[in-house]
Amino acid sequence: MLLELAQWLAKDIRAFNVFSYITLRAVLATLTALAIALIAGPAVIRKLTAYKIGQSVREDGPQTHLIKAGTPTMGGALLLIAIGVATLLWADLTNRFVWIVLVVTLGFGAIGWVDDWRKVVHRNPKGLSAREKYFWQSVVGIVAAVYLAFAVSAPNADQLVSLVMQWVASGFTMDLPQKADLIVPFFKTVSYPLGVFGFIGLTYFVIVGTSNAVNLTDGLDGLAIMPAVMVASALGLFAYVTGNSVYSKYLLIPYIPGAGELIVFCAALAGAGLGFLWFNAYPAQVFMGDVGALALGGALGTVAVIVRQEIVLAIMGGVFVIETLSVAIQVSYFKYTRWRFGTGRRILLMAPLHHHFEQKGWKETQVVVRFWIITMMLVLVGLSTLKLR
Repeated sequence: MLLELAQWLAKDIRAFNVFSYITLRAVLATLTALAIALIAGPAVIRKLTAYKIGQSVREDGPQTHLIKAGTPTMGGALLLIAIGVATLLWADLTNRFVWIVLVVTLGFGAIGWVDDWRKVVHRNPKGLSAREKYFWQSVVGIVAAVYLAFAVSAPNADQLVSLVMQWVASGFTMDLPQKADLIVPFFKTVSYPLGVFGFIGLTYFVIVGTSNAVNLTDGLDGLAIMPAVMVASALGLFAYVTGNSVYSKYLLIPYIPGAGELIVFCAALAGAGLGFLWFNAYPAQVFMGDVGALALGGALGTVAVIVRQEIVLAIMGGVFVIETLSVAIQVSYFKYTRWRFGTGRRILLMAPLHHHFEQKGWKETQVVVRFWIITMMLVLVGLSTLKLR
């Protein structure tokens, strides 16, 4: 929005040409989202408190969390507002990737909103049923996956429809360009062709999986938001080099025209996340709820697919991955031992993993900060893949 205004003013005042630089707009998006979150945060918290939109605490969770009951939740709405406004103000609104990422983010945010609302109204910590939540996540994920299969492959929006028609005319057998392959990090030339259906399947898994992974991680004050900020910042750098023909050629990564604009979105997410952390740091004044966690995860997964760094996302978001695996392993082992021995047994003291460490005697702040440190190291490993090949 402001980019278009600056381009119009630049016809008469050349100084406004500075806003054509993506890096400057990324910085401004960060500051804008941060300012919105910091300024609007107290008002949002007061409204949530006035409407008695308080957090329901798991009865089977750590007993130390019982004091958190009633803390305002659904604060993720603040994140969505800050990200959305900052992106619309500073991003190039003619860019197709900006819009699909916004659609996925808001789509998953809407699912989380309904889930949180049911928790608040019905005072039920479970919210939406797993089947309902998964169904609507799948709808958004599949739509995004189908679109991205051709958007990533086509050099511009005008040729996207043409590429779809070619695929249909080929009897659904046409291969996608090499830049749509699954890239294996740390190797110069190792990649695996996916085909259209393979690309759609992988994209669906990454988007929906990351969304749920962030949601599972969001169990302690500040635990999910800071890793999301760090991963988003790193993905913004990947987006910048992927959308630059010179840097992408030098670093031996696919050149995706238009992907560079996503650095503005990632910057807005980072700024909004830092602003939200101001109120979410221990002891939290507000929780993001599913409206924030599902949206952030969906956004990270979508950006990672566009910049062709799905495996790197799993590396940088290792905390999200291990948290998800801890739940899957715990549930699977419990069901197996109940079937095998008649009594369910557990590997961890409590799942997800952060609760296990709490039960081991770690303080909540220790778990959070240590997980932040691990994420920082993993993000640096992910960034190293830009050059170490």
